[in-house]
Amino acid sequence: MSTTIERLTAVLVSRFGITEGEVSTDSKLTDLDLDSLALIELGMVTEKEFGIKISEEDVSPSDTIAKVVNLIEDKVGVAG
Repeated sequence: MSTTIERLTAVLVSRFGITEGEVSTDSKLTDLDLDSLALIELGMVTEKEFGIKISEEDVSPSDTIAKVVNLIEDKVGVAG
């Protein structure tokens, strides 16, 4: 089974045109050119991919990939 970061990276690559090499745990969403509108779309995509809801209040453009991964894992743990 794929890890959360692998799944999130696949989503970022397929939906937002980010290259796999750009994604690291230290990358901030702004470094990946994800603005507030893209974060709304990311929330919708994560709902489909992970079965959880991530709202605009949950993430900000200054958050790192590591923080988003932790958020997803926390929410999946609650949902599961």
